[in-house]
Amino acid sequence: MSARVNARISRPIAVIGGTGPAGTGLALRWIRAGETVIIGSRDAERAAQSAEAIRKRAGAEARVSGMENAAACEASDLLVLTVPFESQAALLKQLKPAIRLDSIMIDATVPLAASVGGRASRTLGVWQGSAAQQTAELVPKGVSVVAAFQNVSADVLNGDGDVDCDVIVCSDDPNATQIAMELAAKIAGVRAIDGGKLENARIVEQITALLIGLNIRHRGHGGIRITGLPEGAYNPRPVP
Repeated sequence: MSARVNARISRPIAVIGGTGPAGTGLALRWIRAGETVIIGSRDAERAAQSAEAIRKRAGAEARVSGMENAAACEASDLLVLTVPFESQAALLKQLKPAIRLDSIMIDATVPLAASVGGRASRTLGVWQGSAAQQTAELVPKGVSVVAAFQNVSADVLNGDGDVDCDVIVCSDDPNATQIAMELAAKIAGVRAIDGGKLENARIVEQITALLIGLNIRHRGHGGIRITGLPEGAYNPRPVP
């Protein structure tokens, strides 16, 4: 495994819709890595309660706070979207005025059929090609969208052990890809891999449905590992 990259993310990470299992799991991992995290929610009180629950697990020195989603967007230019697909479009339309024009939006959304009453092990067709590409259409121009973290088990993220999973990062902005890879590499056990352009997110999102089916069938929390690539393909390049 590649050596862990210790470059510090220089600004707070706002996890939008962060009170669900995926959001709290990612927040917990980043806080444990020394980062500052804002938990966003439709309800500011719920966000604060979630932040306090994370602080109890991560320790009194944890840099975590809770805000209403729009306030979280205004407080940071590094956003991570962790909401069900059924809520994605309406939420982004609501938050658009609050999102900074130079923000990076990392989208972990998967268009699962379970969001609309179907089977969780099947993805829905999205007109734009993927949930991440839909996000790119809905955020303000100038916002860089990245697809990442779709294949990581929320149950594992909320645990205490290393995360046995690679994170494939897709974006049309190389700088945003680098930052998302740095975030991924801060999670113990995770390797980050540049997955190319944002259009490849549709493939990564579909893998999630496959993993859910496998985990249901075999009662596990499986992730993915990409093998056979040169060592330099894993994790971000060290920052000069």
